[in-house]
Amino acid sequence: METIAKQSGDVIQDTQKHIINTARRFFSEYSYLGVSMNDIAKKLGITKAALYYHFTGKAEIYGKVLDSVFSDLNLTIAHALNEGTVDKKLHKLIKNYLDFGCKEKNLIKALMLKLSPADSQITKQISQLREQAAYLIQPVIEEVSISKNLTKKVDASLLTSMLTSMMDGLLLEYSFLNKKINSAKISDQIVAVLF
Repeated sequence: METIAKQSGDVIQDTQKHIINTARRFFSEYSYLGVSMNDIAKKLGITKAALYYHFTGKAEIYGKVLDSVFSDLNLTIAHALNEGTVDKKLHKLIKNYLDFGCKEKNLIKALMLKLSPADSQITKQISQLREQAAYLIQPVIEEVSISKNLTKKVDASLLTSMLTSMMDGLLLEYSFLNKKINSAKISDQIVAVLF
């Protein structure tokens, strides 16, 4: 009996992952506001009722998509932390962030999302996920500050916010203009301006 329950749980979990992955691509293309539960169900080839069996609504699915996107972003940031020197870490961090943002349109769309007060939970979730990413970036900023003797002049938290805002702004601009981003060159420029 326990084996059947475990298999049933695995099937449900696999189905939910499939729904989230499909919705992730759909939200990436059309944004949160441009996708309905009906659209997701049609894309999956299931009924809306079947979709509601797994999720309470579009906001829950989008929340899971955001969790997945920011988890991938955090892994991308973490890869930069393996670099040998602090300068290489910083360059790689910026380059990885920009490359990820260019590839993952859900990140850009989450940054631009304007929601009604009824959807404030999504806004709160985006804010919390961005804080988690900043938490990974800030130690690199602190390390750079120490290596450049900036510790008395610079608030690492503020500089982390400035860096992420700068990168997000560039991603939005390049996305809006439909331009290809040269992340290595931009990484050099950001480092030159901030440090």
